[in-house]
Amino acid sequence: MDQLLVVVPCLPLAAFVINGLFRNRMSKTAVVSLAVGSVGLAFVASVLLFLRLLGMAPDQRIIHQTLFSWIPVGALRLDMAFLLDPLSAVMILVVSGVGFLIHVYSIGYMAHDEGIKRFFVYMNLFMFSMLTLILADNLVLLFVGWEGVGLCSYLLIGFWYHKDSAANAGKKAFIVNRIGDAGFLLGTFLIFWTAGTLRFTDLAASASTVFALGGGAVTAATLLLFVGATGKSAQIPLYVWLPDAMEGPTPVSALIHAATMVTAGVYLLARLNFLFILAPTTMLVVAIVGCATAIFAATIGLAQNDIKRVLAYSTVSQLGYMMMACGVAAFGAGIFHLMTHAFFKALLFLGAGSVIHALSDEQDLRHMGGLKQKLPKTYGTFLMATLAIAGIPIFSGFFSKDEILWQAFSSSHGHPVFWLIGVLTAALTAFYMFRLFYLTFYGQPRYDKHTADHLHESPRVMTTPLIILAVLSVIGGWIGWPKALFGGAWFEHFLAPVLGHGGEEAAAETAGHSAALEYGLMAITIGLVLLAIYAAYAIYNKNISRATSLRTSLAGLHKAVYNKYWVDEFYGEAVVRPVINGSLFLWKFFDVVIIDGLANGLAYLTGDASSMARRMQTGYLRGYLTAFMIGTVLVIGYLMVR
Repeated sequence: MDQLLVVVPCLPLAAFVINGLFRNRMSKTAVVSLAVGSVGLAFVASVLLFLRLLGMAPDQRIIHQTLFSWIPVGALRLDMAFLLDPLSAVMILVVSGVGFLIHVYSIGYMAHDEGIKRFFVYMNLFMFSMLTLILADNLVLLFVGWEGVGLCSYLLIGFWYHKDSAANAGKKAFIVNRIGDAGFLLGTFLIFWTAGTLRFTDLAASASTVFALGGGAVTAATLLLFVGATGKSAQIPLYVWLPDAMEGPTPVSALIHAATMVTAGVYLLARLNFLFILAPTTMLVVAIVGCATAIFAATIGLAQNDIKRVLAYSTVSQLGYMMMACGVAAFGAGIFHLMTHAFFKALLFLGAGSVIHALSDEQDLRHMGGLKQKLPKTYGTFLMATLAIAGIPIFSGFFSKDEILWQAFSSSHGHPVFWLIGVLTAALTAFYMFRLFYLTFYGQPRYDKHTADHLHESPRVMTTPLIILAVLSVIGGWIGWPKALFGGAWFEHFLAPVLGHGGEEAAAETAGHSAALEYGLMAITIGLVLLAIYAAYAIYNKNISRATSLRTSLAGLHKAVYNKYWVDEFYGEAVVRPVINGSLFLWKFFDVVIIDGLANGLAYLTGDASSMARRMQTGYLRGYLTAFMIGTVLVIGYLMVR
């Protein structure tokens, strides 16, 4: 059974290699079947490994498989090895399970795309890279998967490379993430220099003795690693690549936003919780950045008209929630929200893809409306996901979001300000998500007759994953009921052996607060969320003219939010343009004038000297004899005078 561990990432790798090399000789059906089947089998293997862990004692739930010695250089001893524990088990279930549903959905969505074979090759490589990242037993192997998902994001976001917007978005994602990766590498170097190892189990065992609580080394290392996490998980200031990632096919958006790349930063913090808990300054920075990102992105989502961009800013905001959870030492709550978010965000993106598919690639909310009767399955499943992300009780998002808000308020690493901003973010989320919902499915149709004539529900291969994800969006959070209701969550206890350094500590700190306080805070959150939903109903469904008057009365604020506070423009002027201008200066002056001038000057000097010396080579013997005699006389004269 334990040998299945290497099978999980190697199945999509095998499909990538086979399809990558031979896809032109294979039929489309064969390529797609192999690509989708490999991910499905990886999910089956993940389930079996998860059940294997459940059968072990809680303090012994770890499976380690070493393939070979990888980097034996000096004091550095790294193996090509995989590590399965409760944390990585949850992650591979989410990645392979949701990833499989997205692959199945893609069969229908990409059916008529000429690049479908290439698409599934990239998708398999993406799955292999993410699974490698999760199962790595050391930071270096994790970084290999980290860079792999970065490469795949570039390939998939720019999949339709014939469009300048897609090609530019792919480059933007790749470059912005390289900034974060520089921090990741520096943090890794500092950890090895201080601790002498990069294996997670060894670091966990020695962290408290090697690093001093609040010491400079652990603070610097964790801050640098967090820089890497801000790139991958789209936090301020490196979030700008994620909204542009919508240029890729919709299944790519679902895979990146829900189950893979953007969750890597949160996973990194949870995996290294034993280091972050030793750096209170870093924890505070993580909580502040996560909190700021959550509400900042939520406000931008209020005014966007592209259905996928609304969901993109929603993802940035929800990732901020996860980061805030890690910053207040509630690592378990962060991973819990990561899991539930994977369910309802994948459903939201795939549902949006179904709408776009039905409307002949229309993505503007202003050209939708009245789709409830036309797309009943998409409507019903999209509603489940919207209720889940809004945090309505019983739905999965309620349980994970409430746990984060409670920990933000009650943990010694938290603060009531974090809770307040989190609650306001929850209300904003409910408002803009139901704005999107009403503009899409209710009201009068705002699309042309040609589009109306071709409206149709998506095929079963696309709606079946929607239904499964809708069920998970409802019941996926039931394994994490609040302590005030049932005295503790199974999910938290399952992760405790890995997150005990942070999760149990935070749980112990919150134990002193009364259940009445938790009920009260929960009621405030639910009340504000319901009020926000009603406001969205009143403005965007009951009387749509109110939206126009509201936009007019708040024209200045709306313009700022609609233009995303001009952050991209600021980066363009403050960062991109100076880099371009500096590059042009180095090219036109330093390279052309200095470097080329020096090289060309030496060449010209040598040429001129050669031309002068050439005149001495006449080819006449009498000339050479005359020169010889003159030289001889001069030498003899010099010697006589001396």
